[in-house]
Amino acid sequence: MNRPVTSPPGPSLKSPVQDPRKMRFLYKLTLVISGGMFIDGFILGGIGLVMPALTADLELSLAWQGLIGASALIGIFFGGPIGGYLADKIGRKPMFVVDLAIFLVGSAAQFFVAEAWQLFAIRLVMGMAIGADYAIGWPLLAEFSPARLRGKLLAAQEVAWYIGYLLAYALGYYMSSAIEADWRIILGMSTIPSLIVFLLRLGTPESPRWLISKGRVEEGMAVANEYMEEAEIRDMASEKREATSFRKLFSPEYRKATIFMCMFWFCNVTPYFAIATFAPIVLESLGVEDGLSGALLLNGVVVAGCVTAMLLIERVGRRMLAIPPMWISAVALVAVGLLAQVSPLVILVCFITFSFANALSTALTGVYPGEIFPTEVRGAGVGFATAFSRIGAAAGTFILPMSVEGLGVGATMLIAAGICVVGAVISQYLAPETKGLSLNEASAPLGKAVAK
Repeated sequence: MNRPVTSPPGPSLKSPVQDPRKMRFLYKLTLVISGGMFIDGFILGGIGLVMPALTADLELSLAWQGLIGASALIGIFFGGPIGGYLADKIGRKPMFVVDLAIFLVGSAAQFFVAEAWQLFAIRLVMGMAIGADYAIGWPLLAEFSPARLRGKLLAAQEVAWYIGYLLAYALGYYMSSAIEADWRIILGMSTIPSLIVFLLRLGTPESPRWLISKGRVEEGMAVANEYMEEAEIRDMASEKREATSFRKLFSPEYRKATIFMCMFWFCNVTPYFAIATFAPIVLESLGVEDGLSGALLLNGVVVAGCVTAMLLIERVGRRMLAIPPMWISAVALVAVGLLAQVSPLVILVCFITFSFANALSTALTGVYPGEIFPTEVRGAGVGFATAFSRIGAAAGTFILPMSVEGLGVGATMLIAAGICVVGAVISQYLAPETKGLSLNEASAPLGKAVAK
């Protein structure tokens, strides 16, 4: 028999405004989870920049270029579901540290790469840790956050990811051009932030919602009373003991949520990864003389777009950031496809427009997964959606250089635009509005929750 979850009377609890200690904990938790996202972006951001150098050094074929570019994405495909299932099964806390340890070891191993298959294997394992980090960190933050801040704090994870991606590009650009650093050093720089974040994550408490979902009520309530707001503690009264099972993701109740999250994420990241990984090559083929500088500019625009989404999400809601930007992204890529021979400046403006709009909607891929799945499969749901999205991201990264060579840039950009259109249509029909909802309300089956 499930034990009822009860919360102490309101007067005994302080709001975060009255209790700065709880807010400090929440911001520290956001920071250490953002640190993992920063490393994720840093690891993925450097590979496109050093691709020409490592191609020459290791004498890579087009196939090996695609495989190495997509290696971390392939790893995410496996790491997301596995990490999410383990986070639901054995807890967020132990997995939260294990995946950073993998980052650390993998980052250091990149200093010693001598052959193509070694780099592929190392980044494949690192990708598995990245996928696990999505499926561990986002549920943990969602389960501690108050409804009024949850969207902003989750969106901050995407900001951290893009900053890591941008910094990897900027540092790599400087090190490769100014001091001609070896590509192994550029990739291995992720060792430093990995060590820092690993140490900061030690001592993080377990999610109280997860504890209660496993029947550990007193333990969960003790953690909640120490770190969470009164409203969120009351919301946990709806939590019940449930077994972890992937099957629930495809049950009649949660099938729509799973389909929506998979397709929304897929359609956002597929064109982004394909273009961003090979941005210098794409821009130079379109007539932009300094492709590296153009790619750096585009990544800066992406950071600005994601910050904008973080600042607006609790004001305009999720749907406003999910749907219109996807249509704008599609239009921008159609313009690139049709105007490829017009002017390098026009092409650069179109790419800037795409980068900003895509960042607005992609910010929701850090918010929706932690909200729309229930506690007992929140990690598994995030992990499965992560894996599905990376099918497209890995395929796009692998196929793009061959598509540009075989079909041309114009046709390739039109295909990317079509993917954005699919995402916009699906979002129009399925994207929920979870602004202002408690976590239990937000994770109700799609169509049953009403935004406040």
